[in-house]
Amino acid sequence: MKLLNLFGINTKKKEVEKEYEDEGDILGFEEYSGMRVEVTTVDGGLLFVAKLQGIRGSSGELHQYSEAEVSQNQNDEPIHAKIRGYNDEDRKAIYLEGDITPLEKHIWKVEGLDVTRISNDRAFFRLNTDLEATSTMFGGLTSGERPCRLLDISVGGARIGSEFRYYKNDKFLLKVQLLEDRPESAIFCKVLRVIEKGESKFEYGCQFIELSEADQEKITQNIFAAQIAERRKKRGDF
Repeated sequence: MKLLNLFGINTKKKEVEKEYEDEGDILGFEEYSGMRVEVTTVDGGLLFVAKLQGIRGSSGELHQYSEAEVSQNQNDEPIHAKIRGYNDEDRKAIYLEGDITPLEKHIWKVEGLDVTRISNDRAFFRLNTDLEATSTMFGGLTSGERPCRLLDISVGGARIGSEFRYYKNDKFLLKVQLLEDRPESAIFCKVLRVIEKGESKFEYGCQFIELSEADQEKITQNIFAAQIAERRKKRGDF
């Protein structure tokens, strides 16, 4: 199945209004080499997650992390895509656009890179889930495993709902199975935000901690696979 038919993409470039918050923040594209990015259609459909590498001038390569149902037919026309990443040093989200074409399996060429915005937005796509999960604290009076709900998840963190009271900077082990055919994920989390939702109900914005590169890739693949499964369900593909 061709990429164009799968996502219904209009390959014509759309005019993009520049939204630079601070033009002094925009560096040469080489500064973004090695950055983990999301690649989406101009309409916001997630194509894949990748590492932006080998940047020269306004061209580079996208090395896919995620499992994507994307055909890499060499005859496909270039696709104008949005590329969103995160600058760890400045703690800012970087928004770029460019034309992507497949080179080989899981590697894409990107040309005509253009920065459209730099902001303090969250860096990565968040998948709405509402799944059963557990949170476990170790040591102290609050130790033990408790049920919770995974409300959404991204590569860098999650939002959970719980009847148990946590506090900012508390740490716990989150266990959840994103897909029935995949093993359970166990991720250490740190509470960044506490939202009271009524009597004995709380939501927590959490950051993942102590993740290796392999852990991040595994989470990325599971999130992407879960999104594909949800997309198929909505299309009626079983």
